[in-house]
Amino acid sequence: MKSDPVVSVVRLNGMIASGPRGLSDDGIAPVLEKAFSRGKPKAVAIVVNSPGGSPVQSSLIGARIRRLAQEKEIPVYAFVEDVAASGGYWLASAADEIWLDQASVVGSIGVISAGFGLHELIEKHGIQRRVYTAGKSKSMLDPFRPEKTEDVERLKRILEQIHQVFIDHVQSRRANKLPEDQDMFTGEIWVGEKAVDVGLAEGIGHLVPKMKEVFGDKVRLVPYGPRRSFLQRFGANVVGDMVHGIEERAQFARFGL
Repeated sequence: MKSDPVVSVVRLNGMIASGPRGLSDDGIAPVLEKAFSRGKPKAVAIVVNSPGGSPVQSSLIGARIRRLAQEKEIPVYAFVEDVAASGGYWLASAADEIWLDQASVVGSIGVISAGFGLHELIEKHGIQRRVYTAGKSKSMLDPFRPEKTEDVERLKRILEQIHQVFIDHVQSRRANKLPEDQDMFTGEIWVGEKAVDVGLAEGIGHLVPKMKEVFGDKVRLVPYGPRRSFLQRFGANVVGDMVHGIEERAQFARFGL
């Protein structure tokens, strides 16, 4: 008997970071493995809602999606909700097609590093900073010491290298779809139709109607997600969850969300 087509659905939600609370490769790996393997799916749909985060975790998750897609010969569709910016767009561009809402924010193809300079504050309070290192670069960008020009230049070189990895990924995934006369890698963001116009997505479309359009009205959408631990289910780790929530809220706020 011929069964109805199945599409596996995986949500990639929140700030991308290693650890139990962030969206990480270690946490999402078993979910992706099941989504690509169980029930002979016709496709895998990833629902992305992320302001970005760790470039390494973004790269690992994106590479895993591509590896599984190629091994199983299964197409991948990305559906962006509020935002797929920075690392979030890295994840979305791992799909074969990207679909947006009219108000979805995408882009921010860049790399950022931020911190604080506190050396004047501790001097004001009579606090003396003592640092001993083996290796002249070991205390690079120490926030309790005055900023050094050579440290800033070194950091910029690192950021440029990571930025180039991001650019290479997007160019390889969106080949021949990006405009040749516009620099898409300045960190700028686009919304809805404007993002479609510059080649960052295929069009405006939502998960259910788009999958019905592609696979027919009888398509079955099967969700896959990470298993929550006993402590997570009962909210036992309140302080850690609160700190992570504040950090994540700040990341989303960068895009007016």
